[in-house]
Amino acid sequence: MKVATTPAELGPGRRAVALGTFDGVHLGHRRVLEIARATGLTSTVVTFDPHPRTALGNRVELLTTRERRLELLAEAGVEEALVLTFDLDFAQTTPEEFAESYLRAIGAEVVAAGAGFRFGHRRAGDLALLESLGFDVRTVPVVEGVSSSAIRALVKAGEVDRAAALLGRPVEVEGVVVSGDARGGTLGFPTANLRVEGDLIVPAYGIYAGAALETRAAISIGVNPHYGGVEQRVEAFLLDYEGDLYGRRVVVELWRRLREERSFESEAELVAQIARDVEETRATERPFYAAKP
Repeated sequence: MKVATTPAELGPGRRAVALGTFDGVHLGHRRVLEIARATGLTSTVVTFDPHPRTALGNRVELLTTRERRLELLAEAGVEEALVLTFDLDFAQTTPEEFAESYLRAIGAEVVAAGAGFRFGHRRAGDLALLESLGFDVRTVPVVEGVSSSAIRALVKAGEVDRAAALLGRPVEVEGVVVSGDARGGTLGFPTANLRVEGDLIVPAYGIYAGAALETRAAISIGVNPHYGGVEQRVEAFLLDYEGDLYGRRVVVELWRRLREERSFESEAELVAQIARDVEETRATERPFYAAKP
């Protein structure tokens, strides 16, 4: 997928634009992408970074990094992405200016977006306006119950299986592997300690079954209460994996929450529980509704 940050980088062409923020690239977003792809024109996503609400001073716990969002869009079959920098200056753009300077400028003929999509200064623009400006607008009905906010609420509650049903794929947590306490190795379960970007959502604390780098993983999210920890950690023990992961970006899938994190009477009891978590992870299946194509 070609990624551009200005209309000029894309050059001339006949395009069907999927318009939106696409945080999470969930089932509702995928409907918009499918409509754009079905036209036979060059399918192009026009999206924003950072999230518009953050640029306006609101905190948003994102489901995906920019990098992961683009990967998911590419996996969905999109040919191009125009990522527009959303800052306070961009927020002053009128709906008409946006339509001409960005959509018309890249040769957009068809524009697909969710029914409630708004754009431009003070969110004054809507799909009816684009239609009045001569674009072939395809309004995509909202998928009932599917929204980024609903998914965020489920993730925060640790209900990753229910969130996966709305995403159409497993919930993920992503980060770069950094040095940790190296305590897992001494216990016989060496973990990859992930540094997660501050604006990414982190699921409810607990122990999860999932996968990373195409191997099953038991994942601990929390503060390591057995050792009196206070700093949030995301640590993954990759079953049957050998190799140095330091400095590597890793995307971890969370399939099911196994239990809450807690303290134990002894380190031996902790090790025994981790062993049970590992066996339960081996037995856990990837959510069928999140099956890879």
